[in-house]
Amino acid sequence: MTRRSGTPAGTEDPVPAGPVAEGGFAPAPAPEDRPRVGTAVEEGIAAVAMALVCLITFGNVLVRYFTNASFAFTEEFSVFLLVVMTLAGASAAFARNRHIRLEFFVQKLGVRPRRRIEIAVTLCGLVLFAVLTFYGTRLFWDDWTYGTTTPGIGIPQWIYTVWLPLLSALITLRIAGRLARLALLPSK
Repeated sequence: MTRRSGTPAGTEDPVPAGPVAEGGFAPAPAPEDRPRVGTAVEEGIAAVAMALVCLITFGNVLVRYFTNASFAFTEEFSVFLLVVMTLAGASAAFARNRHIRLEFFVQKLGVRPRRRIEIAVTLCGLVLFAVLTFYGTRLFWDDWTYGTTTPGIGIPQWIYTVWLPLLSALITLRIAGRLARLALLPSK
């Protein structure tokens, strides 16, 4: 237990410092998976994308401060890098079973219903990213075929859209791996 600042010494705070398992204030987090193929590539892509967004933003701030102008074209790059960072991070999160989830009610169920819900949710994620891969591929192909250019700086748009199906396919594979690991877990 932790003590809030401003409370007299010796009195404990009723709110725990972190997650508490079984019978506590918050359910314990789901155990982290250890996939066969590590997540270093996805984490590296996300880190590089984040660093580039920070550099672009910092450069824009400096230019605005000193010249009262801005690099308006950099918004395209920043949005693209944010999407890449999000998808790469999602891939790593799904692979390690650290994705966002709502567990309040599920943790109150028995082991078998929890397992069934985990499998159903994982299947839904698999379908979602498979559909995103399919339609992302069609979007990329349309941009490639018709020579679509970006509105801001006029470069080929497929340079941006190719990453949507690639990273969505990677997430689909990661979710499929998670589903396989769930299927191989012994049922209790």
